[in-house]
Amino acid sequence: MKYMNKIVIKATRRSVTGKQVGVLRRQGQLPAVLYGHHFDTTAVSLDLHSATTVLAGLSRSSLVYIDLEGSEHAALVREKQRDFIRGTLKHIDFQVVSLNEKIRAKVPVELTGISPAVKDLNGVVVTGLTELEVECFPQHLPERFYLDISRLTKFGEGIYVRDMPATDDVAILAHADDMLVIITIGVGEDVDAVAAVAEPEVIEKAKKEEEAAEKK
Repeated sequence: MKYMNKIVIKATRRSVTGKQVGVLRRQGQLPAVLYGHHFDTTAVSLDLHSATTVLAGLSRSSLVYIDLEGSEHAALVREKQRDFIRGTLKHIDFQVVSLNEKIRAKVPVELTGISPAVKDLNGVVVTGLTELEVECFPQHLPERFYLDISRLTKFGEGIYVRDMPATDDVAILAHADDMLVIITIGVGEDVDAVAAVAEPEVIEKAKKEEEAAEKK
């Protein structure tokens, strides 16, 4: 689980809306909007270059602070609109949140490491949930969850929600038995050939998991 350092983005109020925002973009500004519980929806503009640099690696669970003319507001990046031809950002939606109220958000799951079962036995990594819904105060919201699959050494071994480390700050709302990742036998792999290095019952379990994954 990874938490982010405090990120502050400067913003100014804007009166230009609709099709006229094209003028702002040509001037190097990025239109954005702030909205949220107990917060009046406010149209703002950001510096396109600096905002693009800061927002590049942020997800929907990333907490940022919008400095609106000297007043800071904690917010989540809810939507990024892009110009795919130019490769630039067109508009950003920020949801203002209260640091004193718990929120629900989906946090991405990222795999790290190399499984010995993949490296040595030609196993296949099958992923289940790619994000987890959590409940916590905004300041405790993880940027992402990291799963180290280097501990998965045999076919049929996996990581489930129940294996995630428990914390007092973040409650994971997914079911404990939901699968995050599992190692299965590769398609076309000779089961007899790997029997010498993998226990039979583990192979059978892997085959069942693979068949279940294919039916989804």
